[in-house]
Amino acid sequence: MTTETYEIRLATPEDIKATLGMKLQAWREAYKEQRPEPFFADAEARLETEADWWARGLAQGAELWIATDGQSNVIGVAGGGPVADDDSDTGVGIELQVLYVLAGHHGTGVGEKLLETVLDGRDAVLWVLEDNPRAQAFYAKHGFAADGRIEPLADAWAGLNEIRMVRRGTSRG
Repeated sequence: MTTETYEIRLATPEDIKATLGMKLQAWREAYKEQRPEPFFADAEARLETEADWWARGLAQGAELWIATDGQSNVIGVAGGGPVADDDSDTGVGIELQVLYVLAGHHGTGVGEKLLETVLDGRDAVLWVLEDNPRAQAFYAKHGFAADGRIEPLADAWAGLNEIRMVRRGTSRG
């Protein structure tokens, strides 16, 4: 675990490629036991297309927050957006759609700071892999609880399930 300082800021289009490279590294760290190597190679091959998609999102007003270390390396990313219609039964308005921090920075407060920067104390919903106890424990520590909904994943993620977690009672008014 590192103790160096970090900065949280909005991502710019120039940050996208480094951010996606960091996200892929975080995937390798978190999912290496659950996905075969070709999964990661395919994700790497799609980075350019994915970078274009993320850049268009930023241009359309999406907010993506990144954490950088003292050398300006991206070490974490988080983003959220309106809750999908399928999750409207939760009664919350925002979904934490992405939160990844490199393993070397787990336990430093980076993940918590990214989470709260995106959510700003609001009630929220998120989906997390069923077989990811570390992430589930992190979210539970920050007020999220599994609500019993489980969804099977498809395509490259087939064979895995996600569980829905909801945080209620934290909204700032």
